[in-house]
Amino acid sequence: MDPILRTQSLEAFYGDAQALFGIDFELFAGELVAIIGANGAGKSTFLKCLTGLIKVPHHAIHWKGQAMGGLPTGDIVKSGLTMVPEGRRLFPSLTVEENLMMGANAQRKGTWNLARIYKLFPILKEKRALPSTSLSGGQQQMIAIGRALMSNPDALLCDELSLGLAPIVIKEIYSAMPEITSEGMTVVIVEQDVAMAKLVSKRLYCFQEGRVSLQGDSHSLTNQEISHAYFGV
Repeated sequence: MDPILRTQSLEAFYGDAQALFGIDFELFAGELVAIIGANGAGKSTFLKCLTGLIKVPHHAIHWKGQAMGGLPTGDIVKSGLTMVPEGRRLFPSLTVEENLMMGANAQRKGTWNLARIYKLFPILKEKRALPSTSLSGGQQQMIAIGRALMSNPDALLCDELSLGLAPIVIKEIYSAMPEITSEGMTVVIVEQDVAMAKLVSKRLYCFQEGRVSLQGDSHSLTNQEISHAYFGV
């Protein structure tokens, strides 16, 4: 089976500073893959490359068999690749429901709609008319996830879902993942919590200083292997 998403020798730069060095990555339809690594390892930069926020050579990224590196972000979303960004990036002037509806602008057909989002996260229906930024951090993360799902993507890229959230809230966020993946949704999560990343994913990549330092089956990799790849010691 061919991967739905593949990068080959992917490099990325911020001005003259190189952030990614030859990233080879594969994602197969229907799987959940985790990317772990310390701060500054290049995880978020990698997702930004995939979604067109950082320009890269056209043939460095292939999506559904087609080269797509450097395409405009809007075109990438319409092709079925959507990101839940780090920090949520909600529109503060819009209500909860208006933020969710922004995801529908991609006009892709699928099973995700407001009713299903509200079933997944009932608290959002209760607070749908409130300003989005008046909600708690965990509830705002639910909005960001819901907004991405409203575009009915083929693959969902989640950047630091648990960042800054209390453990009980993290558990609630991740408890929604089985429903999200129940119909074959392909998911990538960037996560600093190694135990959570191993628990929810099928395969795992570890980034260190802009390079892939380890990859493999999440449940076969040992803590010692992950620790060495994560910290380099």
